[in-house]
Amino acid sequence: MIKVKNLLKDIRQCTICEAHLPLDPRPIVSAHKDSKIVIIGQAPGLKVHTTGIPWDDPSGKQLRKWLDVTDELFYDETKIALVPMGFCYPGKGKSGDLPPRPECAPQWHQKLLDQMPNLQLVILIGMYSQKYYLKEKAKRTLTETVAEYKTYLPNYFPLPHPSPRNRFWLTKNPWFEKEVIPELQEKVSQILK
Repeated sequence: MIKVKNLLKDIRQCTICEAHLPLDPRPIVSAHKDSKIVIIGQAPGLKVHTTGIPWDDPSGKQLRKWLDVTDELFYDETKIALVPMGFCYPGKGKSGDLPPRPECAPQWHQKLLDQMPNLQLVILIGMYSQKYYLKEKAKRTLTETVAEYKTYLPNYFPLPHPSPRNRFWLTKNPWFEKEVIPELQEKVSQILK
């Protein structure tokens, strides 16, 4: 059986979608056989591509607030795995980054998840991960899926993207920070104790 370390090495050398990338491939991922929570986001932005550190941007700062975890805990791969839908920066689109490349998740996700026997929660950030993992159980819109988060527990916890671009969504949906975030924090705290 392939070990997580070897698998991560393979992922970090992956060039499967190189022809479609604006920059050289630089797969960004963090995981460990002991990870208890996996956060599945979209794809690294340009800053993360540059630093090589997952969620090393304003979105990551907001996500850590939502989870109520320190940077140290967030980046402790024995506790939290950080696995995007697309491992490399996909490039700029009209209104933000392009969607994650579709090759990564089918190629690598299940192999990685199979190596994390202590996994207790998969946090699905944004529509791409929610559609991929929840399949027909995902609601028509991200808002509906997040509002129905309890139906996906105990395995999955869907969230909107914590990007500063989502300020309008957060203002329009005050129930999210009032009801969903406290439950998310409670669940994360229980798992990481």
